[in-house]
Amino acid sequence: MQTTTIRCEADILQQLDALAEARNRSRTWVINQALTEYVAREEKREQFKNHVLQSWQQFQETGLHVTDDELVAWLETWGSENEAEMPQCHK
Repeated sequence: MQTTTIRCEADILQQLDALAEARNRSRTWVINQALTEYVAREEKREQFKNHVLQSWQQFQETGLHVTDDELVAWLETWGSENEAEMPQCHK
């Protein structure tokens, strides 16, 4: 593990210390946990953004799509005896 230095407002440090004490952990553990969760969430957000941009580019190139009505109708069948297949993309 490597060491880094960050500057924090005094009230944040107090909050970190209170959380660390409540969880019987160190301030370092709380900070590492927060950073781990933040990085994982932001990586997922970046992946989602890239997927959306790729989907948009594919739509612009092909024109293939599913309408809102088609999607809602399909979703409304979920969990029922008549659960439908996912609608096919079309122009």
